[in-house]
Amino acid sequence: MNEEILTPVLDWLDLAGVAIFALTGALVATKERQTFVTLAFFALVTGVGGGTVRDLLIGAPVFWITDPWVAAICLGVALFAWFTPTRWWEGKFLSIADGAGLAAYAVLGTAKALQYGVPPIPSVLMGVITGTVGGMLRDVLAGRPSILMRPELYVTAAALSASLTVAGTLAGIMNWWTWIAAALAGFALRLAAILLNLALPAYDERGQKAD
Repeated sequence: MNEEILTPVLDWLDLAGVAIFALTGALVATKERQTFVTLAFFALVTGVGGGTVRDLLIGAPVFWITDPWVAAICLGVALFAWFTPTRWWEGKFLSIADGAGLAAYAVLGTAKALQYGVPPIPSVLMGVITGTVGGMLRDVLAGRPSILMRPELYVTAAALSASLTVAGTLAGIMNWWTWIAAALAGFALRLAAILLNLALPAYDERGQKAD
């Protein structure tokens, strides 16, 4: 896929990722019984946080400043969350939706970094940053324990999607197949972590005992 086609495809994927993450941010605010202004703010910060950091680091125009649809999508998602009952979002929905956004955004961030000439390993890191920073900001603003401080697989899932994106690109596999496979793999790992409580071993579980 040439650059002229790749750029708008990534832009559309960016908007899809914004919508998913904006929804998770707005839902956190609804669970805290906040005002609509707070819902909209949470939706915007969560939706654009990771992509903003990514664009600043790779020297790209910050996507939500140059694209008028981003703020509108965040506002629309906030309105949707505001007018829906909280019982719709009970259970593990919020975590699963966040996992979908995590995997998709990790792929997007990696692909965009590669497009801007970033080397493979830093591109993987850009994918991880894109997928995780929005959720981190959401949790900090809500006064919740950050997902990064929990043992369950989160960054690992983003890293898997980002790594597969780089691997597929270097192998010359068609972009669409690479992106779909990478996103599904990361989401599957995150979903398994949510449903089965999969986690990496913590430091004190590795047998590092004092003499």
